[in-house]
Amino acid sequence: MFRSVRHMIYDLIEWRSQILSGTLPQDELKELKKKVTAKIDYGNRILDLDLVVRDEDGNILDPEQTSTISLFRAHEIASKQVEERLQEEKSQKQNIDINRQAKFAATPSFALFVNLKNVVCKIGEDAEVLMSLYDPLESKFISENYLVRWSSCGLPKDIDRLHNLRAVFTDLGSKDLKREKISFVCQIVRVGRMELRDNNTRKLTSGLRRPFGVAGTSGR
Repeated sequence: MFRSVRHMIYDLIEWRSQILSGTLPQDELKELKKKVTAKIDYGNRILDLDLVVRDEDGNILDPEQTSTISLFRAHEIASKQVEERLQEEKSQKQNIDINRQAKFAATPSFALFVNLKNVVCKIGEDAEVLMSLYDPLESKFISENYLVRWSSCGLPKDIDRLHNLRAVFTDLGSKDLKREKISFVCQIVRVGRMELRDNNTRKLTSGLRRPFGVAGTSGR
């Protein structure tokens, strides 16, 4: 609603400048004034404000000098014009949605670009960070995992890839775009001892993978 009203206000500001310029011929000036009043009446309608009754030239009718029947008829005409404009806008929006869906259906695949900046999580040991796409309604992952090995120092184990941890989830087709929800899931797997507090050297283990944490964000 805000974007629609903002766009209409920008149009009104531009048209007002053209009217005040005094350079328009009389016929163009008359048509422009009609466009202005039609835009104002349309904006009032979608904002649930009062409908202003006007004459053929766009001037507001004076109820003190206009009969009740004339006011009623002018109100009927104005209401009909606004309703026609609303139906026209609705039809145009539906056509845009249909064209967008047809475009998506005709496009073979899409891709999602991911840039990993940092992992802010106190783990205490080395870890594996796995990122993937998940369909919560079907309860299944719809992509492979993007794996980043993270050291206990809080940096990538492959230090050459620092600030260059990027991945692209490819082959997302129209079926994936039609899913009601798609979640981006990040899993953290700790790699090390069985227990972080295992100080007994006889029981000390290493290289074991244990689930540590998970996070996700949901979108359409």
